[in-house]
Amino acid sequence: MPACATVAAPADQSTAHWNQALLRRYDKSGPRYTSYPTALAFHEHFTADNVTQALVRSNQRNRPLSVYVHVPFCRKICFYCACNKIATKDTSLAEPYLSRLDREMVLTSRHLDTSRPVEQLHWGGGTPTFLSLSQMGDLIDRLDARFGLSSAADRDYAIEIDPREADVFTLRHLQSLGFNRLSLGVQDLAPQVQKAINRHQPRVLTETLMDEAHRLGFRSLNLDLIYGLPFQTEKSFSETLEQVIELSPARLSVFNYAHMPERFKPQRRIQVNDLPSAEEKLAILRATIERLTAAGYIHIGMDHFAKPNDSLAVSQANGTLQRNFQGYSSHAQCDLIGLGVSAISRIDDIYAQNPTDLASYEAALDQGRLATIKGVRLTKDDLIRADVIERLMCDMQLDLAAVGQHWKINAFGYFTDALEKLRTAERDGLITWQGDTLSVTPIGRLLIRHLAMAFDTYLLGHSSPRYSKIV
Repeated sequence: MPACATVAAPADQSTAHWNQALLRRYDKSGPRYTSYPTALAFHEHFTADNVTQALVRSNQRNRPLSVYVHVPFCRKICFYCACNKIATKDTSLAEPYLSRLDREMVLTSRHLDTSRPVEQLHWGGGTPTFLSLSQMGDLIDRLDARFGLSSAADRDYAIEIDPREADVFTLRHLQSLGFNRLSLGVQDLAPQVQKAINRHQPRVLTETLMDEAHRLGFRSLNLDLIYGLPFQTEKSFSETLEQVIELSPARLSVFNYAHMPERFKPQRRIQVNDLPSAEEKLAILRATIERLTAAGYIHIGMDHFAKPNDSLAVSQANGTLQRNFQGYSSHAQCDLIGLGVSAISRIDDIYAQNPTDLASYEAALDQGRLATIKGVRLTKDDLIRADVIERLMCDMQLDLAAVGQHWKINAFGYFTDALEKLRTAERDGLITWQGDTLSVTPIGRLLIRHLAMAFDTYLLGHSSPRYSKIV
């Protein structure tokens, strides 16, 4: 990655320049760019051998490690959910899954220099709180035995929590295991919305956990919200936001609900007529940005907000913010090891993905091989474009002179086609130029996925129906 000058977060994050007609015009389908190339470019000619070779190459670079563990189980299905999950109340499924995770760790660690520090750890799902406290402890012990976990003060060890399946004892146990950051799923506090998405979750559940987490000294708390759910209105979601602001999380993720029932079966339980209109959805988004910025949160980009002293905001100000499969990250320059069903790794210059179904994942590991089912090795062009897209989405600006210097290219010549595509965006006020630096305006921040698409050669000028809408 190029050495970046200090990148200040844009001072004006207001909606003063809001243009609803413009947003509607640009509201097409597009990638979220948690990777480039995106997962749609992964292919099945890529095998486990490619992964082991990448692990060996990565040892030579000696970058720190980030480990993601996917726990696919949850006890009750939420109708909006697009995650890879297995809805079950059969907790006995966890033990054989933990055994397979350990096999995957063993197979991976054979090729890995495990003296490299694990700076970042993230458990997602499903919900990791499907596991019992003893199973959580067992999983941490296995991770430590295979990779060597860190006790450094600046480590970022996070876990996703379902407040319906956790209590204060869960949080105390997680702290003892070394976790220092929590992400709590809330989505919406309005009872009518909760009923429509099959997620009954009174505020007191979230509030109790947050109070205990603050008392225990967890470094950062994140709450997940979703806008665009059935029966939401600007007024109802503003009431949810007011309650959330009172809880004072360090971070907020406010995701855009993408209704894609043809891809995600649970969403077929949501009636299209119950969803807010496109106009109402934009009104919700505008009110969200206004309320959160008024409450002191910085709009990091896309759907992420953080308090000024949170590591996400600090990293953005320093120009070291990164994107990975969990969204924005403050720990750049790590090789990412993905473990479990559907998990994706980014090691050296490759992406590798595990099967999305449990049976295929188990069968591969039972045969003594990594469960890689597809992936891609990045070309030099991929690496250059991945760098540019990441810096644009993280910094909300792009210094083409710095890009050219790092990659030893004439950046303006290299990206002639991309810059031509951005001319319309410039005329519409989404970006401005100052010398060699492209800067994203406040209205452009909401359309950052569209701006990044200009640099994506895999799209061939067309968005894919498999991607969600931008706004």
